[in-house]
Amino acid sequence: MTDRMLSTRALNRALLARQLLLERSDLDLTAALEQVAGLQTQYAPSAYIGLWSRLNDFERPQLTRALEQRRAVQATLMRSTIHVVSVRDFHLFAAGVREHRRTWWERIAQARRIDADMIDVAAVVRTRLADGPQRRRDLVTALTDAGYDKALWEGVGLWLDMVRVPPSGTWERRRADLYGLAEAWLDPAEVTSGEGLEHLVTRYLRAFGPAPLADVANWAGVTVTMLQPVVERLPLRRFRDEDGGDLLDVPDGVLPDPETPAPVRFLPTWDATLLVHARRTQILPERYRSLVFSTKNPHSTPTFLVDGQVAGAWRYDKGEITLDPYGDLAGDDREALEHEAKALAAFHHDAR
Repeated sequence: MTDRMLSTRALNRALLARQLLLERSDLDLTAALEQVAGLQTQYAPSAYIGLWSRLNDFERPQLTRALEQRRAVQATLMRSTIHVVSVRDFHLFAAGVREHRRTWWERIAQARRIDADMIDVAAVVRTRLADGPQRRRDLVTALTDAGYDKALWEGVGLWLDMVRVPPSGTWERRRADLYGLAEAWLDPAEVTSGEGLEHLVTRYLRAFGPAPLADVANWAGVTVTMLQPVVERLPLRRFRDEDGGDLLDVPDGVLPDPETPAPVRFLPTWDATLLVHARRTQILPERYRSLVFSTKNPHSTPTFLVDGQVAGAWRYDKGEITLDPYGDLAGDDREALEHEAKALAAFHHDAR
């Protein structure tokens, strides 16, 4: 039987629904983080704004409390970038990406002619963290005091699971430079690499699917070769895109009617729906990609969606949200954006 074809618009609506952007959700915070496969947080406020756009009645202190209470965790995971995830996802994601990330680092170290046993290097940091969370600068100093090149800090986290400890990396203290041992901060979990890779595939498809395997690999920061045997043992359904490409999906992934109306939504910097692994959905039209992601703007640009696509940028300044449309806006769309902008400005201002 021929696999069902899904239009670009169908993929757009599927991703919006799975990312809780088609309708705000009543899920609790941990379940929401798992549904969207975590939130990327090189810029700490991004997770807060991302949750505000996705959840009903979300208030800023909810995420900070979840991090403090260790129901959510912030750490370097997929693609060696900072994410806020559930505790369960942390252990599985870390196990899934560890092998490939170590191989990646070893190539970098060889190119830089940095020679050191990373197990010994990690032991220095572990010893320093045994006394409790430490600032990045103090951990780097511990390495140099032990005779190691400070550049080795970039690879330590691949041999030693660490988390970013609040209040650092929160709305209130945005620099995520306070580190703790994951084994001390969280309950331990024994997870194999294979279990982690299976979880990465299913979590991605549940959050971003249907999708080709290459997109899963791109998001996770591993290779297609690593994921191929994983896919073969998972019970997945298959579709085709408009160009005849193969798409994978979890058996119960939601597929809304392509004509489902999409409300206006505000996205923070580095929202994962706009990254290259989600290009098939055209949430970010290609003609606007260089406006959102630029080497001159390392944090990317906060954006807003109209009918499920980026239609402009926004910024918060002096208590107000300013809109920068990339084209003409219909009157109803502008009215809806202005209403949502007032709510987002209040969210920035309200410290409850």
